[in-house]
Amino acid sequence: MPLLDDRDALTSVQVHPLITQRWSPRGFDQAHELVREDLVPLLEAARWAPSAGNTQPTRFVLALRGEPLHDRLLAALSPGNQAWAGRASALVVVVSLAEDENGKAYPWARHDAGQASAYLTIQAAAEGLHVHQMAGFDAEAVRAAAGLTEVQRPVVLVAVGVRGGGPLDAALAERESAPRTRRPLEELVLPGEPEPAA
Repeated sequence: MPLLDDRDALTSVQVHPLITQRWSPRGFDQAHELVREDLVPLLEAARWAPSAGNTQPTRFVLALRGEPLHDRLLAALSPGNQAWAGRASALVVVVSLAEDENGKAYPWARHDAGQASAYLTIQAAAEGLHVHQMAGFDAEAVRAAAGLTEVQRPVVLVAVGVRGGGPLDAALAERESAPRTRRPLEELVLPGEPEPAA
């Protein structure tokens, strides 16, 4: 298993290194190139993510840096994401289907897309790649750029590549090197009991 870098998470208990070593950089190496075959293991991992009733309502759009679609997707990102995401080797649009071919709604489709994104992310780490998931984008612009239908809804754009390359601007460089933090586990686990009556 490749060691991605020295920014391992300091977890409260031991978890798998693919999780502790995974993080979302902005400093991608613009010299690094991927071909579509390099993304197949990431997509295969995403394909095997759990989904409600095995409905699998998640689709993907791939764009390698240098392709016209990559440029169109980059233009649909928020300015803050545009500042760095173009350096990544590829952009992947994670798409959630709102309904099936018969018009029946997929009520848990966005959750399932999140599961698929997580599996894609962990497989990327296993391949020695980094990903950075982005919610800052114009959904209608992404839909138009990728030729999506009304029921094909972009949930997140994922930058894929390797860390490195030239320096980021000062503000991004500071965020890149800031300590990795999470809320304490005690804050995340709710008691699961009703509040006592007053």
